[in-house]
Amino acid sequence: MYKLLPRDIYLGKIRKFIDDKNVKAITGIRRSGKSELLKLVKKEILEKTTENNIIYINFESSEFYDLKTYVELNSYIKKLMTNKEKYYVFLDEIQHVENWEKAVNSLRLENTDIYITGSNSKLLYGQFASLLSGRYVSFEVSTLSFKEFINFRKENNFKSPSDINEYIKIGGFPIFSTTEYDSSQISVLLNDLQRSIAIGDIVTQYKITNISLLERLILFVYNNIGNIFSLRKISSFLSSNNKENVNIEKIGEYLTYLENIYIIKKVQRYDIKGKKVLETNCKYYLADHSLQYSLSNFQKTNLPGILENIVFNELIRRGYKVYIGKLNERDNREIDFVAEKQNSQERIYIQVCKEFNSAKTIDREFNVLADIKDSFPKYVVTLDELYQETKGGIKSIHLKDFLLSDEF
Repeated sequence: MYKLLPRDIYLGKIRKFIDDKNVKAITGIRRSGKSELLKLVKKEILEKTTENNIIYINFESSEFYDLKTYVELNSYIKKLMTNKEKYYVFLDEIQHVENWEKAVNSLRLENTDIYITGSNSKLLYGQFASLLSGRYVSFEVSTLSFKEFINFRKENNFKSPSDINEYIKIGGFPIFSTTEYDSSQISVLLNDLQRSIAIGDIVTQYKITNISLLERLILFVYNNIGNIFSLRKISSFLSSNNKENVNIEKIGEYLTYLENIYIIKKVQRYDIKGKKVLETNCKYYLADHSLQYSLSNFQKTNLPGILENIVFNELIRRGYKVYIGKLNERDNREIDFVAEKQNSQERIYIQVCKEFNSAKTIDREFNVLADIKDSFPKYVVTLDELYQETKGGIKSIHLKDFLLSDEF
């Protein structure tokens, strides 16, 4: 039995809203640890109340399959509220209940403190947003950071290493850091996880019929992590490879579905000199870099994109809004990441480089950052153990040190 370990980066944020009238919505990709986080919140709340005043429902448990509508859910919960004390209501994967937001809105008016989880970003739109506008706070949960990866495996007495290379090969899904599997088992589990999330959830939720197109699109995106492309480019590639005309609008629709279930994130380009977001072309990164291995296995040729994916997710985890940088209208050189702390003036620039194998590589990675004429911190993140220098105020930092830094 694995240990239920705290995830302080999220618990610290949620803790501030315990007993607040706002509904707490916890979202994120499946198997990222939302249910475990809910249990951790429940554990803290049990210090101030009893089990009698906690209502916990996991809608993926067969015990609650009969709760299919908001009327049934509302009636079921209200029957459990037998005293006038505050009730703490936990509703895990609530999207399985039809019009669930009506039940939540009704229960919110009682003496309750409500927590919900879901694996679709649309959870926070539509009727929910209308009924609970200004009455909820949301927290997006990601897979394990490198720091959490080390801690989880240590606390669960893993025999295999917990270094940066292992993190690159295995990724951050908690299941692989709470139970020790061999490489063949991990491969099977990753493949099942990928299919249940990327195919199962989309087909079920969006009733799509062209599953073959969805699978080919997913493979294209997974194999192009870190590359800039457009809908037209994707359509052209899929059309030429399969001798069929792939509709651009359909590609955009399917990409939106993948974003909705948190399996990918779209990253726009940013004109640094012009200080504006560019609408054309973009990049996509995975919720966890290990998802790529479910379709392609681990390949060293894909390592540059994988490293970018790891850095991107760490920035998102720490609350940064992230863009792909472009120096200006005339200079198309790219900065891997322009990261800004929301609601603040804090910004950092980052280049990601697997290794410094030549003077030309060093110049390319450092010079583009040197040409940004402001005083914000600039980093080149690398796996190169032999090159750790600061050049013109630009710091080269090993990936493991970057991920373990308390601040940038």
